[in-house]
Amino acid sequence: MIYLMRHADAVSDEVDPARPLSAKGRDQVARVCAALGAAQGFSPSEIWHSPLARARETAELLAQGLKLSAPLVPTAGLRPNDDPTPVAAVLESHKGDVAVVGHEPHLGVLASMLVHGPERAGVFYPFAKAGVLALSREGKRWRAGWLVRHP
Repeated sequence: MIYLMRHADAVSDEVDPARPLSAKGRDQVARVCAALGAAQGFSPSEIWHSPLARARETAELLAQGLKLSAPLVPTAGLRPNDDPTPVAAVLESHKGDVAVVGHEPHLGVLASMLVHGPERAGVFYPFAKAGVLALSREGKRWRAGWLVRHP
């Protein structure tokens, strides 16, 4: 399984240029953890995250909230406007379940590439802040499974 998660709500650039999570964002992650914990089965072997503060904090709170032992892995190529092609290629060959915490529009394009193939990279899956999309392998492609839309 691949779990794609958008970072939770962050403070504005004017408040703090590093854009850490806001109180609302921390609450969003807590609600995601409650939903994922209740559903059970969310057990990534790694949690990849963008190097930006809001994604790193979201990943940290996710791991803490669900008491996951999965290592947090800062991962290149997950910034908002990065080309998702290299990450898609790594995910295609990755063994084990992985959670990827990142940003829009990157995640929306990445999800489309995984589900529809690189030729459909123009299709966009919108992610709400703190939204999670589960993808499972179906032949050579991935299939969109469950979605936590508005925690």
